[in-house]
Amino acid sequence: MTTYKVGYFVGSLSSTSINRVLAKALIRLAPEDLEFTEIAIGNLPLYSPDYDQDFPPEATALKDAIRAVDAVLFVTPEYNRSIPGALKNAIDWASRPWGQNSFDHIPAGVIGASIGPIGTAVGQQSLRAVLSFCNARQMTAPEAYIHYTPEVFRADGDVTKDSTREFLRQFMSEYRDHVVRVLTVLPR
Repeated sequence: MTTYKVGYFVGSLSSTSINRVLAKALIRLAPEDLEFTEIAIGNLPLYSPDYDQDFPPEATALKDAIRAVDAVLFVTPEYNRSIPGALKNAIDWASRPWGQNSFDHIPAGVIGASIGPIGTAVGQQSLRAVLSFCNARQMTAPEAYIHYTPEVFRADGDVTKDSTREFLRQFMSEYRDHVVRVLTVLPR
């Protein structure tokens, strides 16, 4: 059986991130042929083109981590109707210097959780626009705007509500199929 390496980004830097809990749930519910590694974003300096000729080690490590995986998954909150600054900063680093975009043709998925009723719908649209510019091969359906409640999501990633668990399992199955389709056409 082929194993696909997935690098996942948690858009929140919070130690109590509900999106980190969602990431744990997704990993638990994912098909067995997906292997997950978190790609950390919290230690990156703010991006500036001044660094393009001499990348700092943290940014080089980020690009190396993306190069080491077959696909990426973004699990992110919505901040002010957009994506968190730390996540945008990481994407800026990974897509630079010009002509060395780490997201070019990579299979990508987007999901997020919020305590609000519309989940992360607007933030995900902002992220999708950025990933589109970066030429990532995005899974466009199903969309997943998760309404987080502590009664449904346990800290260890267990999902207590059957319909939510099944929806997330199906999302991850669709994500896996998307990764396989993209890699069949555009091997990394």
